[in-house]
Amino acid sequence: MSIPQSGGGPIESKAQLAEYLAAGCKPKNQWRIGTEHEKFGYCRDTLNPLPYDGPRSIRAVLEGLRDRYGWAPVLEAGHIIGLEKDGANVSLEPGGQLELSGAPLDNIHQTCDEVNQHLREVRSVAEGIGVEFIGLGAAPIWSHDQMPVMPKGRYKLMTDYMDRVGTMGKTMMYRTCTVQVNLDFGSEADMVQKLRVALALQPVATALFANSPFLDGKPNGHKSWRARVWRDLDASRTGMLPFVFEDGFGFEPWVEYALDVPMYFVYRDGKYIDALGQSFRDFMRGELPALPGEIPTLSDWADHLTTIFPEARLKKFIEMRGADGGPWRRLCALPALWVGLCYDQAALDAAWDIAKGWDAETRDGLRVAASVDGLAGEAGGVKLAQIAQEVVAIAEAGLKARARPGAGGMLPDETHFLNALKETLETGQTPADELLARYHGDWQGDLSRIYADYSY
Repeated sequence: MSIPQSGGGPIESKAQLAEYLAAGCKPKNQWRIGTEHEKFGYCRDTLNPLPYDGPRSIRAVLEGLRDRYGWAPVLEAGHIIGLEKDGANVSLEPGGQLELSGAPLDNIHQTCDEVNQHLREVRSVAEGIGVEFIGLGAAPIWSHDQMPVMPKGRYKLMTDYMDRVGTMGKTMMYRTCTVQVNLDFGSEADMVQKLRVALALQPVATALFANSPFLDGKPNGHKSWRARVWRDLDASRTGMLPFVFEDGFGFEPWVEYALDVPMYFVYRDGKYIDALGQSFRDFMRGELPALPGEIPTLSDWADHLTTIFPEARLKKFIEMRGADGGPWRRLCALPALWVGLCYDQAALDAAWDIAKGWDAETRDGLRVAASVDGLAGEAGGVKLAQIAQEVVAIAEAGLKARARPGAGGMLPDETHFLNALKETLETGQTPADELLARYHGDWQGDLSRIYADYSY
């Protein structure tokens, strides 16, 4: 989850909202890669989720990273709830999932080095206090009642609201994890093409990274339960956004959409003020019930944009949001997939050629099929396994064309980061398929074995 934004003067016209998004436009030589991933922490001996406080806790992990590796603490109401260093952030999801939001970096070699360094630091701290971390899309055994609650005002407001607007919001908050990548755009037209590709092909990423086939201690009937959760969370702020594919889409239509998404909060003086279900349009008129007479600042707008949760999200960059959290190799494969598709124009054009003929029903159908069946899914005559082959091949060509060397020049490009996905395509087995095979095979239905076998 995002940390509160700061800065920016009062909003005097709607045009400023589109200008805020347009300020993200950058020349190609300034495009960067920002990778985010979440993971579950648990006590090694009990296999229970980490509480916030105590000798074996989320707080102890954060303080260990602070003291041992020089991360600066982020506090809320006196509680340590995150860390900052060199453009990167470590933050907490509602149920204590530990998230790295990486710095904007030039290439995937750097991104993978950053991820690996972070995991080494976390492991060194965790080992000393009897803690482990595991990368999965959903907590396989823990019930909602077992999950801790992090001391963040934003999460308290969201928790109270979720049951009013859907059935699975609290499951998303407390029992799921994702891996994401944030990418830049060069112009409004470039943003439009990238966002359309991102939304249309997000089911391919969901299928390739499907890694949440268990919930409440048993198989749940889906390869990506995390993706299933997002389909019944809050229709006003989730989904595949058909309007993005309409003629005339750009920054202003996104603003109109975002203005109609009900608010969660306003952040003032270190506190989250309840604005649940209220209108940013009213806020613009000085008529927000939560703050009568006040008008919003650009930081309020930036905060509001973080409360919108479609499959791909526009801010001053584009967030790819469709993949389950997973093992370390896939933490680097996810940015490799999307950078390959989006940062080379020929690859981006080829990716759009695949999806441009699909209608909204097909796109939605693929989203459902990816969640239920992974790569075996299909909708509207489109087979995810076949499309995934094409998409990964396009991404590989895009990475070759980028030709960003690594390992002191020993690696000519970033294509090897796709190897985990190529193996999945060769075998037809997603991480979820592998987990289910283990569960029905050598684990003999003992799902507790997942912790020893799949932790970082």
